[in-house]
Amino acid sequence: MYRLARTGGSPELLGWLARRADGWAGLLDGDGTVLQAVAGTARWPGQDAAKLASRAVRELTVRGARAYSLEAGGRTALLLPLDGAGDGRDTLLAVVAPRPVPDRLATLLADATMPLGLAWSSESVERKRRRVDLAEFRGREAVLHLLMTGQLSIAHQVAGALRPRLPDPVRVCVVECTGGQRDEVARICADASGGRTWIVRCPVYARHLILIMPVEPDAVSAPGGRGAEAGAGAGRGDGAPLDRTVAELVDDCVVGVSEAVPLSDTAAAYRQAFHALAVARGLPDRHARFGSAPEPALVAGAAGARWADALLAPLLTHLPRRSQDPGSQELAATLASWLAFSSHATQHLKIHRNTLAARLRLIGELLGLDLNRLAGQAALDLALCIRAAPTRHRPDVRREHTAAPDLDAVLSGPGIQDWAAQQLRQIAPAGPTAEETLRTWLRCEAQLAPTAAELGISVPGTRKRLVRLEAVLHRSLLRTPSARYDLWTAFRAADLLA
Repeated sequence: MYRLARTGGSPELLGWLARRADGWAGLLDGDGTVLQAVAGTARWPGQDAAKLASRAVRELTVRGARAYSLEAGGRTALLLPLDGAGDGRDTLLAVVAPRPVPDRLATLLADATMPLGLAWSSESVERKRRRVDLAEFRGREAVLHLLMTGQLSIAHQVAGALRPRLPDPVRVCVVECTGGQRDEVARICADASGGRTWIVRCPVYARHLILIMPVEPDAVSAPGGRGAEAGAGAGRGDGAPLDRTVAELVDDCVVGVSEAVPLSDTAAAYRQAFHALAVARGLPDRHARFGSAPEPALVAGAAGARWADALLAPLLTHLPRRSQDPGSQELAATLASWLAFSSHATQHLKIHRNTLAARLRLIGELLGLDLNRLAGQAALDLALCIRAAPTRHRPDVRREHTAAPDLDAVLSGPGIQDWAAQQLRQIAPAGPTAEETLRTWLRCEAQLAPTAAELGISVPGTRKRLVRLEAVLHRSLLRTPSARYDLWTAFRAADLLA
């Protein structure tokens, strides 16, 4: 019995008792609820045996007894209190055996209560630990979601119960682990950072860890670089950068890190780190840092701000008809998540796919846009980025009695035109087919099969072209968050100039 308790725990020990009794064995609480059970024979359905055991527990409670036996239908239910269960409530060992009861079965059960109680107590502690770990994981995930949607004050309140405190400014690092390694890599990251880094298991990608790392205040730069480069990651101020250390300590992991940004720009930093991750996959040291280049949202100017406000106004002023319907803030968060993660938004937002589809239909109706078209998606992504731009980069929009400009007018501005030219210059070294491949891919709504058909090559060939272009552009194309919106904007701006 002690060997079974050590090696297999309570399930193995209950199974052994059930076989010895030629019946059913289980653990029940004081209300008669079955906590764990094993049937040692197919003679009776386990459900019937459990009902008899529960009935015996209720009778034991009424009588105020410590041990009890109940006979019914050619079977006997034996109840004994479990020694040392240690879970703060009565736990009973129940065995249902055929009549007559096997010789010395009651003595055997009395001997089993001690090892079974120790095993159950140990398992209860482990279950509580897992619940605590899950609660902390959900709490950190909630803080990350609040940061990604710009709700800093609530994020600080929720984070107050966890450790460490949210740093500001930060670098965001995305670590891609091989299968089953994420928990171990999280432990390595915690040890390497000295407990100063926020570590969150990505709710969207099962192999990703998201690190929110503190940096020195003078390292803060404008958010929104549009490129990635190999190099040192975010400094910890006490030695080697954490992201570099993780890449060196963990074989086969890939690390992408953002620029230093204020905590309020966590969403932009995450996208930077994700794009740097796409570059790091092709580098021998499996590590890349996002480079510096302006974002279109930061150079759109006052015209871009007026356009974004006008485009999003129906969404941001929406009042739900019923209290249970999503409001404007929830719809805006849904739209941002869907643009960033596509169908994976259901995992990010913890909603059903039908709920996501219903919200997107409502958003499309409010804005008068076809959300299935890449052009509409790119426009909304740019508008949301403009509105989310840091205050120091958001122009003072005077409320004039003039109509807001359209998107083409915004893309014709000098800031956007310079940005677009810089983006297209990155494509030139990739060869003459690079621009054709990208334009065709965007024209086919970023779908591989139609793109391959139009280019006259296979789908795997098209995929390989786009993977090569990811290394050239230092951006993720095939996985979300994707650079397809920025590329569509850049090509549209270039066509307007032409």
